[in-house]
Amino acid sequence: MSTKEMDVEPATRPKNKLKAYPGSPFPLGATWDGNGVNFALYADKATSVELCLFETPNDEAECARIKLTERSHQVWHIYIPSLKPGQLYGYRVDGPYEPQNGQRFNSNKLLLDPYAKAIAGKIEWNDSLFGYEIGNEEEDLSFSKLDSAAFLPKCVVVNPYFNWEDDRHPKIPYHKSIIFETHVRGFTKLHPDIPEEIRGSYAALAHPVTIDYLTKLGITAIELMPVHHFIADRHLVEKGLTNYWGYNTIGFFAPEVRYSSSGVLGEQVTEFKDMVKELHKANIEVILDVVYNHTAEGNQMGPTLCFRGVDNESYYRLAEDKRYYMDYTGTGNTLNANLPNVLRLMMDSLRYWITEMHVDGFRFDLASTLARELHEVNKLSAFFDIIHQDPIISQVKLIAEPWDIGEGGYQVGKFPSGWAEWNGKYRDCMRDYWRGADSVLGEFAQRLTGSSDLYEGDYRSPTASINFITAHDGFTLNDLVSYNEKHNEANGEDNNDGESHNRSWNCGEEGPSKNQDIVALRDQQRRNFLTTLFLSQGVPMLLAGDEIGRTQQGNNNAYCQDNELSWTNWDNADSQLLVFTRKLIALRKEHPVFCRRRWFQGQPIKGVGLQDIAWFMPDGSEMSEEHWSNDLAKSLAVFLNGKGIHTPGPKGEQILDDDFYLIFNAHHEAMEFKLPPTKYAPKWTRLLNTAESNIGLGEEHEAESVIKVEGRAILLLQHPIVYDKSGKH
Repeated sequence: MSTKEMDVEPATRPKNKLKAYPGSPFPLGATWDGNGVNFALYADKATSVELCLFETPNDEAECARIKLTERSHQVWHIYIPSLKPGQLYGYRVDGPYEPQNGQRFNSNKLLLDPYAKAIAGKIEWNDSLFGYEIGNEEEDLSFSKLDSAAFLPKCVVVNPYFNWEDDRHPKIPYHKSIIFETHVRGFTKLHPDIPEEIRGSYAALAHPVTIDYLTKLGITAIELMPVHHFIADRHLVEKGLTNYWGYNTIGFFAPEVRYSSSGVLGEQVTEFKDMVKELHKANIEVILDVVYNHTAEGNQMGPTLCFRGVDNESYYRLAEDKRYYMDYTGTGNTLNANLPNVLRLMMDSLRYWITEMHVDGFRFDLASTLARELHEVNKLSAFFDIIHQDPIISQVKLIAEPWDIGEGGYQVGKFPSGWAEWNGKYRDCMRDYWRGADSVLGEFAQRLTGSSDLYEGDYRSPTASINFITAHDGFTLNDLVSYNEKHNEANGEDNNDGESHNRSWNCGEEGPSKNQDIVALRDQQRRNFLTTLFLSQGVPMLLAGDEIGRTQQGNNNAYCQDNELSWTNWDNADSQLLVFTRKLIALRKEHPVFCRRRWFQGQPIKGVGLQDIAWFMPDGSEMSEEHWSNDLAKSLAVFLNGKGIHTPGPKGEQILDDDFYLIFNAHHEAMEFKLPPTKYAPKWTRLLNTAESNIGLGEEHEAESVIKVEGRAILLLQHPIVYDKSGKH
């Protein structure tokens, strides 16, 4: 860095005259080195860049405006030795305002730094935030001269130094993972045992009460809905609503300020790090739901907050008519992951959250968008190539939501090796099976055993499948068995938003019921779904609150509901369902036969003479090809051989487990099942029956005996490993 002092002519002279030096083009963003701050901004087509400094988050105008004169290639930069962490700043960037040519520079608009590590406060919506004149008949082709500084939150220079103590990534393998999808605010906002002043914050997730709950539940990772700083759209705010889910990012490095209980001037960064450190102490991983496919600036009629004003053409995927944006996300725009500077921003952001914030993985929202080279989805796009060769990003958990709304966007099973995917086909199949819809037994068996039809190629394993019954988008588990139709009236869109085909069944009455038979059936269906989920091969993901019966009153699109409708209601928790779920998770974790690392082979095992898996009809006969294509059959049984686990343990040891016999009866009436011959097991012990709420050892059944299985129920039988006196099985 040059030591030559530069002349600084602030628009409003600060109390003390600032010294400034040329600085360095890297790293991008605002970087405090202990002596001062280096600012670097990528703006390829800009003709001038000004750094604006503020004294408080509520300042209506900057106290200093410093013109950047140094430019290395496409990066503008400056170093100011007197500045410290907590300094507030933004940019004004000038250049052509030619929307028809894809350029939308407007120096009247204060802009956020794309690399800001913290953002102080939320947007206060005002017409000045738009680059064009609101109400002008030329729409976005007009030019606004209103200054937006008073209404845009300010970027914050942060202190990067933090005492991580001996923090380490837990690095829990996929086959041992149990993911818990949750919302920072909603999960703790109503918790009576957490101090009121921190409820709904990062600190609340780090509170001993929360960690004790998660530990007892048995999950190994929390998957947080978006915590990158996001925007609540103007139309929602004006209707008294907000963007609760957070899939509207404007800051890919900044933790969302709404979830900070300690402050907005960088304290949110420290609070987030404290949360990660405490969760890691409990051996719980932190996975972030990230939204790199679009930004909060929307389409051509959206505001100018950051990327659009910094360099519209260099960040967004534009249509042939460059006034407009390609939209594969339904949000108005698409970040252009094919451009080097955008790819760099994404990779820098991912590395930052791993190395500086210590997170353990990412779930990529609408990941098919990132795979689009031009229009078609191509799994070998630059985005995936770069991730695979990156020594940091490639080593954490990478989970794709494998679809977007564009043509050919449904890409379940088509992501590269090393990626796991939300398995939407698993969700749909299991919902259809338990609601009694016509479904093919062959597909049910595929989904139960890890979806080899989707993932067996390209050296992928069953753990490529993230299995789920419910997620944030759609019904909760309680509502899945309580509603046939969505009830989204509270969203203000006349119930036209949200998915209409939910594959749900209300068990005979819409909404809450006082009919005890219906209540009992719903309880049983919830146990069926949970049991199916945790006894399937793959990686189970549980939606937070499903384990205690959380309801959204039939709203399947509560993205705008930051209130009791979305928050977890701890006072009404179903304690019986919670105990059942805990025992179910413990059962899965105790028995490796339910979480295999490799596919079933269906071949006889040497020295045993039995296959690692076998399928049976209710009469005790093994299933034939004809049975697999039967779309009316609702009942089957599966034998899982505990001696058929082909992968060794961590020290190369052979893994042995008990044998299990799983009986599924989705028929509405009870059925009799004949158990298999003695060669499979001389006797079986009943371990679980979803017609009851208890998990534990029960009565014994002899081989080839006939047992009754209630309608819409699962029966799990166990035959333990038998050891001789020498300790050999």
